[in-house]
Amino acid sequence: MACRTLELTLVSARDLRSVTLVSKMEVYAVAYLAGDPRAEQRVPADRAGGRDPTWNHTVLITVPASGAGCGAVRVLLRAERAGLGGDRDVGEVLIPLPDVLAGAGDGPTTEPTAACFPVRRVGCSSSRRAQGVLNVSYKLGGVVCPDLVARAEGGALPPPASPMMAYLAAAAKAYSAARPAQCLPPTPYPVAAPVGASMRGRS
Repeated sequence: MACRTLELTLVSARDLRSVTLVSKMEVYAVAYLAGDPRAEQRVPADRAGGRDPTWNHTVLITVPASGAGCGAVRVLLRAERAGLGGDRDVGEVLIPLPDVLAGAGDGPTTEPTAACFPVRRVGCSSSRRAQGVLNVSYKLGGVVCPDLVARAEGGALPPPASPMMAYLAAAAKAYSAARPAQCLPPTPYPVAAPVGASMRGRS
């Protein structure tokens, strides 16, 4: 299956529900392709933002190249609680891949797209009641075919000609080895339209 990288920047969240009684929340995020938690990536906690954390942290996630069918990137928001019974779930966001990939060509996108998503309670993504808002931006890498990568590694094709292509080739190989993402029910919210002009200069 052809795949590509999703360069997802978790910018900030606002008006999250409080899960601590005394101390200020220190919220971090975990992002991964839904159905493959083995590939999860953690964004460091914001120590000062409380219910309105700011991260501006970018993760790279390998996703299918086509938006047909189903699939989503899951972003789990959690609050650190050292010595108090473990970290607490704050909420989650499911970013639908069909909307993210709609209209994208095979080449990489050069300008990031800004979007916002409602945060739901964990396990209640179909609920219409939001528990805050997650602000993100994203760019897409070029499409890579694992079959071509395998042929290149076997000597049938020349190796990748640049560090970026080498990275995409490695990502394609990892994706082809992972188990397929589970199908998720349709989410009741679409990807938000870009906020103003493209966010130039943010990575």
